[in-house]
Amino acid sequence: MSQDKNRVIVFDTTLRDGEQSPGASMNIEEKLQVARQLARLNIDVIEAGFPIASDGDFEAVKRVASEIKGGPSIAGLARAVNADVDRAGEALKGAEKPRIHTFIATSDVHLEHKLRMTREEVLERAVAAVKRAKQYCDDVEFSPEDASRSDIDYLCAVVEAVIEAGAGTVNIPDTVGYSTPQEFGALIGALKSRVPNIDRAVISVHCHNDLGLAVANTLSALQNGARQVECTINGIGERAGNAALEEIVMALRTRPDLYSLSTDIVTEEITRTSRMVSEITGMVVQPNKAIVGANAFAHEAGIHQHGILANRRTYEIMTPESVGIREHKLVLGKHSGRHAFDQRLKQMGYELSKEDLDRSFRRFKELADKKKDVYDEDLEAIVSDETHSIPEIYALQHLNVMSSLDGLPAASIRLKNGDTTKQAAAIGVGCVDSVYKTIDEMIDEEHKLVDYVVRAVTGGTDSIAEVTVKVSDGSNIYTGRAATLDVVLSSARAYLQAINKLVYYQQKRTGKREGGTV
Repeated sequence: MSQDKNRVIVFDTTLRDGEQSPGASMNIEEKLQVARQLARLNIDVIEAGFPIASDGDFEAVKRVASEIKGGPSIAGLARAVNADVDRAGEALKGAEKPRIHTFIATSDVHLEHKLRMTREEVLERAVAAVKRAKQYCDDVEFSPEDASRSDIDYLCAVVEAVIEAGAGTVNIPDTVGYSTPQEFGALIGALKSRVPNIDRAVISVHCHNDLGLAVANTLSALQNGARQVECTINGIGERAGNAALEEIVMALRTRPDLYSLSTDIVTEEITRTSRMVSEITGMVVQPNKAIVGANAFAHEAGIHQHGILANRRTYEIMTPESVGIREHKLVLGKHSGRHAFDQRLKQMGYELSKEDLDRSFRRFKELADKKKDVYDEDLEAIVSDETHSIPEIYALQHLNVMSSLDGLPAASIRLKNGDTTKQAAAIGVGCVDSVYKTIDEMIDEEHKLVDYVVRAVTGGTDSIAEVTVKVSDGSNIYTGRAATLDVVLSSARAYLQAINKLVYYQQKRTGKREGGTV
């Protein structure tokens, strides 16, 4: 297979494996938003979903395949089952560069306890799945699930057979994050030396982070001949997550002396991509997270600050600008017009519909009247807040909150639900608690608040307060987010957005449409 031996293919599975993180599910519009940003990041392969998993996943893969053009390949996951492969092939029909990624477990523990199949049966199933996938597209990838715990002789036999059947990429997963860098690198080296037709395929790796070694294992695999990495933005994924894309890419870029490998990733888009995925999934990035954490380029110790002032290279091995972190940049003011606002958003990579642009511009003008300086981060928060696609089943019409040193925090709220208006008041242990208790009095749906996070978008007391909440109906988790200058108002809007998602998707699943609002 022809490929630059020093270039690493980046396969992003944020929309598939990343979305399998508890509470990280995305609707179709959110998946499209992330897919567009992944295209700007210049990802080589976007794994858009698992088409047979649900009608929603099928539709998401179909939409991403038809709308993301001129760049990445679009992949759909399929078990080594005819129905899965057929469903993936159908979903990928509109893709310019489709890829079917099929898999079956090869470790004895999976064969015995999950598949209840013999090694011979699994080998036959793997070959048949690859051949069937080739009927839909030329680009087929095969993964022997739990490869790192598989018998090496059997694993080599499976890899040789699927390459012979037409797999152009063979992905070696450390499915449960069990391996270590030395061991995993040796596994890739063994495949390189023992599989006679290995030069006809790209060796890929997919590492999980159960022992915190996903990135280290991935880099070790690259040193031993792997040339595709499967990873996610912010390292999200099942259990402890996947190898973090930003860490792999920046390790290769920062240490060319050690790896002599490169990617085509536009690293200046990393921070924006990280923030988008965090906002959409509600999974907050820890402050000390490598590359994209809030403290990644912060320096507090006096000796560090002195060194940074003298020469940034004393304590920074990469520049903030190289991953898209920029100084807060004043771009617009209260006298700026709609055209200038639209142009700035386009420069930042946003292409909004007329309706979304109108709403975002109104919010910008409101903000500019109240806030002295408007930064790019403020614009990002506004756009994120105004471009969600869930209908407002419950709409906030009035909010009044009272708090004092000696008194009890209290809230009075009026909500609109279709043609009905409700209002209530309640006290709580704090302003946000009183708001949520008041809303709960007017909402009929069973729900529970499971997470609440607030962050200041920029510095200063006039910063936009961005609030992310998660609510559960007992079976699913729904994320809401909102950004305003008032933390209490942001909290109310984020809570209502999460509840609106809960109601909307419950009604969509049952086919009910209540009050004419959905």
